[in-house]
Amino acid sequence: MKYLVLIQARCGSSRLPGKIMKRFSGKTDLQWVIERVQRSRLIEEAMVITSIEKEDLQVVKLCAELSVRVFVGSEQDVLDRYYQAAKLLNPEYVIRVTADCPLFDWRYLDMAIEQFEHDSDYMGDLEESFPDGEDIEIIKFSALKKSWKEAALASEREHVTLYIRKHPELFKIQQLNCPIPGIGDKRWTLDEEGDYKLISAIYDYFISRQKEDFVTEDILAFLASNKELEQLNSKYIRNEGALKSMANDKIVQLDE
Repeated sequence: MKYLVLIQARCGSSRLPGKIMKRFSGKTDLQWVIERVQRSRLIEEAMVITSIEKEDLQVVKLCAELSVRVFVGSEQDVLDRYYQAAKLLNPEYVIRVTADCPLFDWRYLDMAIEQFEHDSDYMGDLEESFPDGEDIEIIKFSALKKSWKEAALASEREHVTLYIRKHPELFKIQQLNCPIPGIGDKRWTLDEEGDYKLISAIYDYFISRQKEDFVTEDILAFLASNKELEQLNSKYIRNEGALKSMANDKIVQLDE
């Protein structure tokens, strides 16, 4: 296998509990993310990875209903969850997508794969040129394994690619740029009640018009005609969870 997408999904969100099972136009957030990722032309498989917590049994159940492979692993050590899941299928590249991105644009996933250089270890949008919620990261499996072995801080175990991004002297890092300039300040992720209201309005508009395959340009045009909607979540900051984790960091004991 060359390209394996691992969709990070769990129900235990503190800011918006059960967010990935919230519904937009008749489907859960997680189902929409899976379906939008599966529109990619270049990946071999999209697998959901969730935690061992009881509340995440509903994630396993949904994946079974959708005939999507699911892996259950550590709740807090997400890096370990990624590595253990990927190791089962041994892909050349692991693509990280999170389940709180229901406006994910699969075309940019294919674009990233096509732009990924053969000697790169990691590709991501370090400059935040994409809207928050269109996140794509490609990790060479060998780089994932190295970071799994070496990352020792709690923040590096919780945030899968943080160790790689902090060590450009160890890994060749490639920037992924959004092809549409000037939209990196858009917030299209699902992490707060205001996010849910905004994304619900977007889905209601397009699904009522039988257009499930709406893309970034469609969303931008809709919001340009409905500017008040973006005020619903404008007060939230980007990457709040990662910033909190690093502020409360500690060294963790790794199993041999």
